[in-house]
Amino acid sequence: MTPIETGCLCGAVRIRIDGEPVVGFYCHCPDCRAAHGADYVGVALYPPAAVEVMAGEVATFAIESLPRAFCARCGTRLFARLPDADLTGVVATRLPEGAFRPAFHIHCSHALAPVRDDLPHYRALPPAFGGDDERVDW
Repeated sequence: MTPIETGCLCGAVRIRIDGEPVVGFYCHCPDCRAAHGADYVGVALYPPAAVEVMAGEVATFAIESLPRAFCARCGTRLFARLPDADLTGVVATRLPEGAFRPAFHIHCSHALAPVRDDLPHYRALPPAFGGDDERVDW
């Protein structure tokens, strides 16, 4: 895979992603919704070494527990390092078109509204993330 170079909306922060994502998904948890001001957020998980800040100043904030990196100048949300999973979650809107390939939705018990698509919709987490196979049926 060719490395992806992306960054914030103002161009101050540039990040390089070198490698394939482990998985992509949509998260409906209250923390993600609050942090992004959205009904749900697309996330692509990468090994931590695959995501590198090349230029600019990144700051972090946490609403509940997950520290999220953002551009210190314009506030664009960029990524979060998941300390317990040794992964980095890149916000899907920062990826080029076609690079985000979601496989499922998580934390759908917290969804504000049904999302009807062909992906699995897990009530909490899928088995691969330590959850069960319980799904919501919209």
